[in-house]
Amino acid sequence: MKGIATVLLLVTSNIFMTFAWYGNLKLQEMKITTDWPLILIILASWGLALFEYCFMVPANRLGSDINGGPFNLVQLKVIQECISLIVFSLILAFCFKTQSLHWNHLVSFIFLVIAVFFAFLK
Repeated sequence: MKGIATVLLLVTSNIFMTFAWYGNLKLQEMKITTDWPLILIILASWGLALFEYCFMVPANRLGSDINGGPFNLVQLKVIQECISLIVFSLILAFCFKTQSLHWNHLVSFIFLVIAVFFAFLK
């Protein structure tokens, strides 16, 4: 159960973080933040990143074997990176229609999934 809760918290945190990092580009594309100063864009991104931390920190604490969770630190990091790519890909597909994934991107994602496999080998 801790493993599932950890993954769900990581997914939620990555949704916030992806929007914190790339949402400003979508808002600029939509002509909403075109005239905003960079410091305001940074502060808005930090505001979103605060919510990311509100999910990421509990995910790491709950999932870490240091606190009785099912994952070691390397496994947590590899899971987080894969979730990050999946969330990014979905947001790219639904929010950034002018961008697209190509075969080489998919191959790189496959290699990351293979990395997860190796991270979990005993």
